Amino acid sequence: MAVASLALMAGYAGRRYFVEGRIARAESAAAEIMRAAEREADSRRREALLELRNELQERRQSAEHELRERRRELQAIEGRLLQREQSLDRRQGDLSQREERLQAARSRVEEIHREIEGVLEEQRKELERIAGLTREEARRQLFEQVERDSQHELAVRLNQLEAQARQEADRRARSIIALSIERLASEYVSESTVSVVPLPSDDMKGRIIGREGRNIRTLETLTGVDLIVDDTPEAVIVSSFDPVRREVARIALERLVADGRIHPARIEEQVGKAWQALDAVIQEAGERAAFEVGVSGLAPELVGILGRLRFRTSYGQNVLQHSIEVAHLAGMMAAELKANAEVARRAGLLHDVGKAVDHEMDGTHVQIGMELLRRYHESPEVIHAMACHHGDYEPQTLEASIVTAADALSAARPGARRESLDQYIRRLENLEALADSFDGVEKAYAIQAGREIRIMVRPDAVDDLAAARLARELARRIETELHYPGQIKVTVIRETRAVAVAR
Repeated sequence: MAVASLALMAGYAGRRYFVEGRIARAESAAAEIMRAAEREADSRRREALLELRNELQERRQSAEHELRERRRELQAIEGRLLQREQSLDRRQGDLSQREERLQAARSRVEEIHREIEGVLEEQRKELERIAGLTREEARRQLFEQVERDSQHELAVRLNQLEAQARQEADRRARSIIALSIERLASEYVSESTVSVVPLPSDDMKGRIIGREGRNIRTLETLTGVDLIVDDTPEAVIVSSFDPVRREVARIALERLVADGRIHPARIEEQVGKAWQALDAVIQEAGERAAFEVGVSGLAPELVGILGRLRFRTSYGQNVLQHSIEVAHLAGMMAAELKANAEVARRAGLLHDVGKAVDHEMDGTHVQIGMELLRRYHESPEVIHAMACHHGDYEPQTLEASIVTAADALSAARPGARRESLDQYIRRLENLEALADSFDGVEKAYAIQAGREIRIMVRPDAVDDLAAARLARELARRIETELHYPGQIKVTVIRETRAVAVAR
């Protein structure tokens, strides 16, 4: 036990000696390491300080160099500014001298101006004394003379410009109209007030007349026409100014002749059926007209009213055929002029639609037509173009002017229209009387079937410029005061004659 304790203590003492030795060696090594580290740190600090000194030296030298460069630039700028200042001083001196010279020249000019005004005033007074006119009177006379000369030159120039514009417009219009006419060559057969119903034999005339004339009286009473049975062999002539009633009588009479049974009751029955058949014919005529000109979307009621124009004439011209031709012409001219051809065709076809019911409604056919087109929801462009075709409204669109021209062109075609002798003579007399109402007119003649008025004026009362004004004024009054088909050419002739007799 004791031995174990001693051994244990001996072992502890030995281990302690060994550990302490190691600790001492470790401390010695650590101290050596610390000394080495301090030496290395000191060496690095000295190197860093040296590098910092070198860098500071380089930066100082660079800054000093840059400062020297800036000083040289500032000195150069200062030198240039000094030179500019000296130059500005010299210029200011020159400007001062120039201003002094200009002031002296201005004073001299003002002095000369005053001298000139004095001289002019003296001359004016002398001229007033010589002419016997004051300054205002002379100025007024001069202005009047200039105004007279200017008016004359202006009138001459105006006539030249009007002639040039008229020539160009006529050339263009002739080209368009000729092209349209070439594309639409219609034939005309003037409408008459009679229809002829052929009979199988003259014996049928007695049956048409009936006992004591009761059959013919019944037919005339129901249809409102006159029947002429004695003039033409194997034919009966139906006469009436109303083409609708005349057509009803013709249809009824043809059916009676074909049936052979002619008595008042049968006549009344056939007249009723003829009216029904005519309604279908009217509707078909309106549809055919719209299809022919390529107009679609018309209200069925408006198509029926349009078809009634088939049995309406104006100066012997069938109004439905006239409307179809106006639609074709308006569409062609609108296409040539880059206008709306659809609007022009539609307005051309419907431009006389008011004539179909003008005996049923109050107002002109233009006003009635406008009301009908509004009722059946036509576009404002079509209504306006239709309303302007007789000059009741001022055209606001190119299509309106085209429809007006197409209407006049269709009416003016040779053979398109005719009028009674009394109306023709009255129209020519009114035309000549209107021309005679102007001052300076010596004689006036209506020629070319009323399509031209030729006027002789007194040369001492009407000069050349007044003759041109007379022609324009007469044309304007003809347009506003007279009614006529087509157009009327106004020609004013001013002729001076010198007559001498040799004895």
